[in-house]
Amino acid sequence: MSSLYRQSPRAGGQREAVPDRSAGELLSAVTSDLQTLFRQEVELAKAEIREEGAKAGKAAGMYGGAGFGGYMVALFLSLAAVFGLANVMDAGWAALIVAAVWAVIAAVLYVMGRSRMREVSPKPEQTVQTLKEDAQWARHPIR
Repeated sequence: MSSLYRQSPRAGGQREAVPDRSAGELLSAVTSDLQTLFRQEVELAKAEIREEGAKAGKAAGMYGGAGFGGYMVALFLSLAAVFGLANVMDAGWAALIVAAVWAVIAAVLYVMGRSRMREVSPKPEQTVQTLKEDAQWARHPIR
């Protein structure tokens, strides 16, 4: 136990409060304990973030592998389409048709991505608004 409590021979060995430290010492001890607690919490948060970051990194690697796998599927399906069309027409025309289909898909995805990107705001609007409100309150805290 802390030095605030002592063994008392009168009370049958029970602990009783003994004010043997000044208020300044107690405040200093509390401040020191709070600083230690804060540092420990920060270290715990760092450890958790590192652990979650490692998990996220592994998941991102798996997403990358899945993306590469999807690319390979698209490539071989495209080759199969070229070879299939080559049975009914010249191979050059078959390859051109498959390339044109991919060009249309790419153009549609580009237009959709560009329109969605225009909706993205690089400025955190809500944070800016709350900071303005905080500054207003700090200037006139009575309101």
